Amino acid sequence: MTDAGSTHERWGQPGSPVAELTRRVDRFVRGRVIGYEPVLDAGGPTAAAVLSELRAAARDEGLWALPLPAELGGGGLSFGDYARLAEVEGASDHGPAALGSAPLLDVTMLARHGGSRVREEYLEPLVAGEVRTCYAMTEPDVPGTDPFLTSTRAERTADGGWRITGRKWFTSGAAVADLVTVMARTGGEVGDRAGLSLLLVPTGSPGFRIVRELPVLGAPGQFEMELDRVRVPADHLLGEPGGALAIAAERLALGRTLRCLRWLGQAQRAFDLMCERAATRRGSGGPLADHQLVQQHVFDALLALRTTRPLVHEAVDLIAAGQDARTEVGLAKVAAARMLQQVTDSAIQVHGAAGLGPDTPLPALFRTGRAARILDGPDELHVTAVARRVLRRYGPGPAPRG
Repeated sequence: MTDAGSTHERWGQPGSPVAELTRRVDRFVRGRVIGYEPVLDAGGPTAAAVLSELRAAARDEGLWALPLPAELGGGGLSFGDYARLAEVEGASDHGPAALGSAPLLDVTMLARHGGSRVREEYLEPLVAGEVRTCYAMTEPDVPGTDPFLTSTRAERTADGGWRITGRKWFTSGAAVADLVTVMARTGGEVGDRAGLSLLLVPTGSPGFRIVRELPVLGAPGQFEMELDRVRVPADHLLGEPGGALAIAAERLALGRTLRCLRWLGQAQRAFDLMCERAATRRGSGGPLADHQLVQQHVFDALLALRTTRPLVHEAVDLIAAGQDARTEVGLAKVAAARMLQQVTDSAIQVHGAAGLGPDTPLPALFRTGRAARILDGPDELHVTAVARRVLRRYGPGPAPRG
């Protein structure tokens, strides 16, 4: 299962601690998590019990919360090292939750921008898996790529806190979250570039309500929520008033790169299934693997994986070094989303009717690939942003970084 990438690319330097850790995570996800996917996908009490068992097993095997800070109970891996195993962990959508790395974005954001009370009250429970979080930025009937049109508003209360009113949607995991980070307007008017802030909202607060679930191509997990004069303490503001866009950009760069890594893992899984099918399925004309059109699918999928992985890890390296990675993240996000859709489409084609049914994960993987081209910024946004940034290098004036 290393044909879609070199050993060094996929596992790290052979014999290194990261390479061995990656193999252990791979065994855990393939041997434990994947078999429970139908139960976990269904949700409910049974899924919660299974997830709890998987998390206990991850702790027992020393695989819990590997990229989270050691002082908070995590494994302390650097982002660069974690990126090597994020692919195999993300081969299942449930891998990060089962292994405790799912809150990496929120832990990073709260550690960097939360006040002392937020850090003391929430960080350790987040790392321990006792508190769940989500992030609410987009709003109904508003382009998700244009945060300046945010109309959710947070107003000061007499005690110095905040009162939030508005509606958000396509928020992942909102129905089970204990905390939601909400982008709201604390100043200015709709359309203004200034005045946007991030506030951490406990979902048990009066006035917080889940409006409905929003299945994505039939898959559960996204929700619409309403905040009706929800009271939030003053110290639950992240960063400074009006500082949301800088924090959101930082979060999005890391989040998009993490998604790309997980999409690589899911594409690798589809590639493996395709090759196994081609090698073992026989018809009257012999094995599928002997057909040139099947070989074309294998070649094209392998090429897509091999050419996408370096783009993703280029973004990883720049983020790990604290450098501007906007161009690299944009390239990686578009390439990885397209690649996942392409590879899973080929795997479905090689499986035939079996690839459309419930006996393989291919329909779910294809759905993820198609949704990936819209969620976290549509292809068009990244294509335009990257092209403009590159073209400015050739115009008058100093060339921008990134």
